[in-house]
Amino acid sequence: MPRSIWSGAISFGLVTVPVHVVSATEDHSVRFHQYHVDDMARVRVRKFCEIEDREVRSDEIGKGFELTKTQVIPISDQELRNLPLPAAKALEIHGFVPWESVDALRIGEGYYLQPDGPVAAKPYELLRQALQRSSRVAVTKFAWSGRERLGLLRVREDVIVLHAMRWPDEVRDPSQLYPSATDVSDAEVDEAVELIERMAVDRLEGPDFVDHYTEALEKVIEAKREDRELPEAPEPEKPAGKVLDLMAALQESVDRAKASRGEDTDTEAQVHELPAKKPAAKAPAKKTAAKKSTTAKKAAGKKTTAKKAAARKPRRSA
Repeated sequence: MPRSIWSGAISFGLVTVPVHVVSATEDHSVRFHQYHVDDMARVRVRKFCEIEDREVRSDEIGKGFELTKTQVIPISDQELRNLPLPAAKALEIHGFVPWESVDALRIGEGYYLQPDGPVAAKPYELLRQALQRSSRVAVTKFAWSGRERLGLLRVREDVIVLHAMRWPDEVRDPSQLYPSATDVSDAEVDEAVELIERMAVDRLEGPDFVDHYTEALEKVIEAKREDRELPEAPEPEKPAGKVLDLMAALQESVDRAKASRGEDTDTEAQVHELPAKKPAAKAPAKKTAAKKSTTAKKAAGKKTTAKKAAARKPRRSA
């Protein structure tokens, strides 16, 4: 278990729960350093003072707020730790809301809360069971990394989890990104809903939820280390070159989802090519008008018969 990165107490009415905050997630990304390509020497970033024109040590570097180009207000770490905030060392609960009501866009990193010693065990367990039974999450405030934050407390398995949250004004307004008005038929929506049902999963597990990028990168590094030929990238699928209408694409997607689950697919989606543009027809001569009219009536009769036959044709099953 990683070390504690913050210590404080959950303030739950008059109940206090001392806790340690521990990272709940790990980053398994492959990390790179910067190197000089000619001799593969390490390239490092050095910090210089603009006035003295010399490199400065870490213990010489502090924080400051720039009021103007010529006026900077220095702020020390001690001053940040002693900010006059009621939530300086507390996770103060301000209310409880349904988990479904929380906008996922506002949810940030997750942390486990560990009870701080035997004295904290009982109030910790009390809050954990109360949260579980209520099916709600706690909204809390706390001070961390030089600012006051909003957070959520929820239960995961047998541990209370703290989620850092963004403030409402930190979420951008998406109104300029709304799509233009587009007509979508009920049949298309029904087919899309069926596709969602066919692709539904109970848990985010399996080969589709694995970090293949990191796996491939590790194979490349291993091949270069052993001076072997690099693994070949798979050939991307070539487009079919045909235009699928939306309903046909949905129907084919449903059939593929059925096939991937071993279900029978009774029909195949229809692929439609764009019709070639026809040149404008010229006006017929007067002496053939009667003949054309008779031919048109026969054609119209055949077209009506075809439409009736098509209407009697049963609808494809999903």
